[in-house]
Amino acid sequence: MSRSQSMRIILVHGSCHGAWCWYKVVSILRNQGYEVTAIDLAACGADPRRLPEDVTNFDDYSQPLIDLISKVPDDEKIILVGHMFGGISLALAMDKFPEKIAVAVFVSAMMPDTNHPPSYIFDQHFERSPETYKDVEFKEVIIPGSTNALHITCLDPKFLATSLYQNCTFEDLTLASMMMRPTSLFHEELSKKSAFSKEGYGSVDKIYIVCGDDASISADFQRWMIQNNPVREVMEINGADDMAMLSKPKELCQCIAGIVDKYAK
Repeated sequence: MSRSQSMRIILVHGSCHGAWCWYKVVSILRNQGYEVTAIDLAACGADPRRLPEDVTNFDDYSQPLIDLISKVPDDEKIILVGHMFGGISLALAMDKFPEKIAVAVFVSAMMPDTNHPPSYIFDQHFERSPETYKDVEFKEVIIPGSTNALHITCLDPKFLATSLYQNCTFEDLTLASMMMRPTSLFHEELSKKSAFSKEGYGSVDKIYIVCGDDASISADFQRWMIQNNPVREVMEINGADDMAMLSKPKELCQCIAGIVDKYAK
């Protein structure tokens, strides 16, 4: 196995999803000899914890990723790939472990900057595309043993079909409808956090993969995020909806494999 194929790839899912949504990408990349891991963030996928009973904040939510990277030997580097809200968890990991990350890949993902609180990117998205989430219901849920509350949502089948999975197979849409779990964007908490640092998050090379047919995070907003926080390289997958890992898995794997080969040299 070549050095490029031995560089570990870690895949991070978006809101309400889990490691399961990467199954096509994991299969293709492993078949090609790459070492790849798709993780469940806290209270997501097969993770047994629940929100808000067991997971009450963004750091708790992202802890599985932090734990995984903390175990990477100091003389090794990894490649992070994040999708949707997973981009914020990527940023947290990059801020904590910049020396361990060769490159971070944002796949139609929320990409913060180093000048504003992490919530800024959501504020801009909601302001520019208010119609996108008009049918998404957020419920205020009190955290057990506390007076604080979380705004929680679970994406329903109609939103999945029209905004995320419109170019996917009916089978993948059905799987998603069965696997969705409630989640939070932790907006109030993220609005009070400092911007991710230039020395940490800002020092790691970033690549953005634009999904051309994304009906949730539009291609225009993806390009706005790139202008707001310039990256090393921009790729685009034409015909990919928000769930490029399911609608265009071969094309996404070609992008990831090319990135690994380039950064492992």
